[in-house]
Amino acid sequence: MNVPISALLQRKGPAVHSIAPHLSIFDAVAEMNRLRIGAIVILDSGKLAGIFTERDVLHRVVGAGIDPKAVRVSEIMTRNVLTIAPETTIEEVAALFTEKRCRHLPVVSNDSLIGLISIGDISRWVADAHRAEAEHLKNYISGGFPT
Repeated sequence: MNVPISALLQRKGPAVHSIAPHLSIFDAVAEMNRLRIGAIVILDSGKLAGIFTERDVLHRVVGAGIDPKAVRVSEIMTRNVLTIAPETTIEEVAALFTEKRCRHLPVVSNDSLIGLISIGDISRWVADAHRAEAEHLKNYISGGFPT
């Protein structure tokens, strides 16, 4: 699929949930639970500082026996976040998710965060494209299109 990720962002919308790096892990998880999301972006003075995910909670907090109320999210978050540009294709993003074993990628343009793409967003896009193609083929086969 050579469709740029910007097309998916247009359909999904540009909303990106974020928190400040000084919040505790407990507060970060509470916000993720409230929003029903699996990852939250950490912004420091409006700039991407990191990302905090459910996996971070499992491996870096629970797995390490860290007290979530006593440690700031900035101490646990993933720094040096892999980002993508809006012109990155859906196929390229799907390959990145597989290769890098991640589930969320911030979309950055001119050093500004403009969106967040999840593996679920990609799955929905591909499923919708397959449904549309199947419907088109069904109509074609049943004579729904003029020759």
